[in-house]
Amino acid sequence: MSPEWITFLMFAGLLVGIFMGHPLAFVLGGLAVIFGYISWGPACFYMFLNRTWDVMDNYILVAIPLFIFMAQLLDKSGVAEDLFDTMRILFGQIRGGIAIAVIAVSTLFAACTGIIGASVVTMGLLAMPIMLKYGYDKRLAAGTICAGGVLGILIPPSIMLVVMADQSGLSVGKLFAGAIIPGIIFSLLYVGHIFYKCYRHPEMGPPISREERAAVSSMQLTKMVVRSLVPPLILIAGVLGAMFTGVATPTEAAGVGAILAFIMTVAYGRFSWKDFSVAVANTAKTTSMVIIILVGASCFVGIFLGSGGGDVVKDFLLGMNLGKWGTYIVMMLILFILGMFIDWIGIVMITFPVFLPVAKILGFDMVWFVVSTAVMMQDSFMTPPFGYALFYLKGVAPPEVTMGDIIRGALPFWELMELGLIICIIFPQTITWLATVLVK
Repeated sequence: MSPEWITFLMFAGLLVGIFMGHPLAFVLGGLAVIFGYISWGPACFYMFLNRTWDVMDNYILVAIPLFIFMAQLLDKSGVAEDLFDTMRILFGQIRGGIAIAVIAVSTLFAACTGIIGASVVTMGLLAMPIMLKYGYDKRLAAGTICAGGVLGILIPPSIMLVVMADQSGLSVGKLFAGAIIPGIIFSLLYVGHIFYKCYRHPEMGPPISREERAAVSSMQLTKMVVRSLVPPLILIAGVLGAMFTGVATPTEAAGVGAILAFIMTVAYGRFSWKDFSVAVANTAKTTSMVIIILVGASCFVGIFLGSGGGDVVKDFLLGMNLGKWGTYIVMMLILFILGMFIDWIGIVMITFPVFLPVAKILGFDMVWFVVSTAVMMQDSFMTPPFGYALFYLKGVAPPEVTMGDIIRGALPFWELMELGLIICIIFPQTITWLATVLVK
């Protein structure tokens, strides 16, 4: 069978398996077995063993369960609840203030956890009922929560960036540093959008009452800010600071984060052995899900590349003669389309072995290229039919908030994501500057 036919049939089989509702890991692994046996016979199973061992023996990936455990502990610590209460009072008197508070909390929470599901569900439970109570537009409320939660996949520490670093051979620290400014840009774009919409249409985001704000004195508010803001900032400084100063490797920094999250849970008075055991169990489940997808995707990519599929795609991209930026746009469009159907782990594992050599040939800065793909990958959580953030929110939203409300509410924020990517393209220093300054 020719490499062209193998390429076509493997990706066609991938789409068929996904649309039939089968788990991504088993679709990828199953296709690897089928086409591996067709192409190589029983010898393909030795390659599968080697690739599985490479995933299991990868020191960088140890950071994944540590970051997930850190997120699970923070979810139990009550830090998000305290932060939201503080920000709601702090910004509540301006139009759209509660929605702005959601973005502020989501940004800080993203820098502490890196887990989208935790951010969207937590803010959906905390903020959605309050915003509806104050008469916020349902679509604006839904879009704000989804967009804020999706920041968790970009702002470090991000398990997606850990996997991208492993697949690209780049420093985790450089990718973390490169993603900081884009994350801040997205947060500011979201805040600006909310402020503009509520300024033009005050009924979309009414402020809290003067009586509610007056019930909290300036001294009380100061104490709330210190109590809710300082511990997360210490956690962020501990994780990223240990990495950027060279005191710890990314994996060791993840361990520092897990310890600090445990201390925060105890300090907030929220520690219990029951919650601790739930956090451990959830960490094991999530880590198992990530690793099994990595194994299936690694076997799929091994057969795909070994059968010549990578050369087919590379020749196709370069053969279109679209130039450097035309080819880049095509690659981003491929990521966008795949993001509508496939989990980010599968997208990274499938596309990076093909895209990275093309990006090197075209002369892109590799840190910039990888972080820009991470920026684009946010779309995969916000685009139907399989946008995870949309379904996370629907699972915890009040009955009056329909899936249609959530999708339409997410659309303006999706457009802001594309604007943020354009900013990163026009001004590449938004990615490369900190990566150069903080990590040598």
